[in-house]
Amino acid sequence: MAERSRSRDRGGGSRRADSRGKEKAPAQRKDSRAGGRSRSRSRSGGGREKKPDDYGVDTLKITDDDAAFILGKQGKTKEKIARVSRAEIELFERDLILEIRGSKVQRRRAKKYCEGVMAQRTGPVNITEDYNDDDLTMLMVPQETVGFVTGRAGNFLRTIEEEWGTLMFFCEVGSGRRDKEFEKLAIFGDVRARRGAELKVLSAIETKTPGYLEKIRDQVVDRDRGKDETGTWSTDTMTFQDDELSYALGKQGGTRKKLERASGCIVQYVGHTALFSGTRPERRRAKDYMKWLFAQLEGPVYVDDWEQRDDCCVVHVPSDCIGYITGSRRATLGRMEEEWGTLMFFMTKDGDKGGRQGSAEKLIILGNERGRRGAELKCMNEIEKKSPGHFSRGLREKFSDRKEFDTDRMAIKEDELSYVIGKEAATQKKIEKAAGCIFQFVGRFAFMAGTLKERSRCKEYITWLLQQLKGAVTVPDVSDRDDCTEMHIPANCKGWVTGNRGSELRRMEHETSTYMFMALDGRGDERLLIFSHEAGTKVSNTGRNAAERLTNDLIQEKLRGDDRGRSDSRRRSPPRGGRSDSRRRSPPRRSPPRRRSPSRRRSPPPRDRGGSRRDSRDRGRRSPPRRSPPRRSPSRGRGRADSRRR
Repeated sequence: MAERSRSRDRGGGSRRADSRGKEKAPAQRKDSRAGGRSRSRSRSGGGREKKPDDYGVDTLKITDDDAAFILGKQGKTKEKIARVSRAEIELFERDLILEIRGSKVQRRRAKKYCEGVMAQRTGPVNITEDYNDDDLTMLMVPQETVGFVTGRAGNFLRTIEEEWGTLMFFCEVGSGRRDKEFEKLAIFGDVRARRGAELKVLSAIETKTPGYLEKIRDQVVDRDRGKDETGTWSTDTMTFQDDELSYALGKQGGTRKKLERASGCIVQYVGHTALFSGTRPERRRAKDYMKWLFAQLEGPVYVDDWEQRDDCCVVHVPSDCIGYITGSRRATLGRMEEEWGTLMFFMTKDGDKGGRQGSAEKLIILGNERGRRGAELKCMNEIEKKSPGHFSRGLREKFSDRKEFDTDRMAIKEDELSYVIGKEAATQKKIEKAAGCIFQFVGRFAFMAGTLKERSRCKEYITWLLQQLKGAVTVPDVSDRDDCTEMHIPANCKGWVTGNRGSELRRMEHETSTYMFMALDGRGDERLLIFSHEAGTKVSNTGRNAAERLTNDLIQEKLRGDDRGRSDSRRRSPPRGGRSDSRRRSPPRRSPPRRRSPSRRRSPPPRDRGGSRRDSRDRGRRSPPRRSPPRRSPSRGRGRADSRRR
């Protein structure tokens, strides 16, 4: 593999010398994956994050085969390397140059990961001592479980990498060949990501080789102790019986995942042993939640110190709403727990009759601040539907200037409420995802929970949405916004991009979690605005970049159709999102000649009273004659006797 690595710091020149001694500006190179030029112009406003002092650029010359390995299917491998190393990586396929941007540590890690991925093409990766930058966990995998851990075509390892944000591959250590009894699995990433991936692999190994954890228990439990920012990182264990394990695991691992998300602690079951990895507060929360989970098997549970805890809140549920909030076999509570990553249950003291005979019952919500608030507002929304006015009676608007997490309230008029919510809450969810802010209705009041920046975005999006009811929206300048991409659409493509009654925009919004509409600028010119707190990447399916790509695809599709002489016909295969477009035109089909009658294939029809035979096209009884007469025009002879009758 030919290699060239050069660095430029942030203050250095932006030009580099190529192998022929000529200077080449990186801005003039173009990625061959960028596709054809778009007729649209886009601009993303925005403040960028402050770059580190040792920010620089490294370039690496690679081969064509190496480029394919680094890029991966749909660019996923390159994105994975960038995510794990936290560096910016750009592959210029035309010049076969890999460009890595970031701090010195980020660039070194990204280069190391790229070399590891490229080495897999020719054989096992050789790991040396300089590979460990406090980002490596080496796990011994028994030879008989390697195929199970890898999965078909590596799918299991890829799934773990996607879940935990790691890079994983089997390797050699030093210059020796692989051990016959064990394979060495290298896991790259930060402490939390490596630990989550390691325990997931150990769980799979224990399934195939029971008792393996006991052989390496001390090594696993003591790994990375204190190696986090707080210095309290560690692992605690708990042992279950068979019946307890199935209850703690839940259906398809749902209970384990719920405890993990609510506590913020890594929770994994390896055989009959539960391992809790995280900081000291995270491990304490996870064990508390596990204790309360099992206590519910014996009777009502009450958290005595819930008012002093910083990881819970309580909603007082009226007695007539308890069944509605709980749902059949706890289905409604389960959906809220899954959506918001919380743990929820009703609290009842010993001897207390509770909400079923009393006035209300306490529903405790455990989790992080954002998850708790989202679940709490969802409960309030459901209770308000069942008992109108329970929370909204006497409520007023409220707006906070606090920069940290807080909640604002905004009153919406009754006649505008359904428009803001949308069909099946589609509009509400769209604004919530684009703003990155919790957005929920309690009665006619819109609750917006998040940081000041998130709440401000949400209010602006709602304001523009309501302005669309009255006519065109004017947004004068978006150049200083970091949540907007501006696209100028050719005049002959505007109707094509928006779709019938905005159907194409709604489709793209749903697919990319953005908020899109046509708006006027300060000069009165119309352009398309794409709003989202998430910029996205060149290959991501969500964010402003994804919406911009879909819009450019529509523009190119329209322009290609015009070049072929079709100005108003969408491509017929496949239809977008299963939607039938009212503007799609299909070529007229020539209907087959109308047969005289299926009666030609049956026995002769009975004769009428006058002795004449009925016409074979009569819609009554149909029987075929003994021989097929010559084809006649269907417009002739209807209702007349056959002239061939003798």
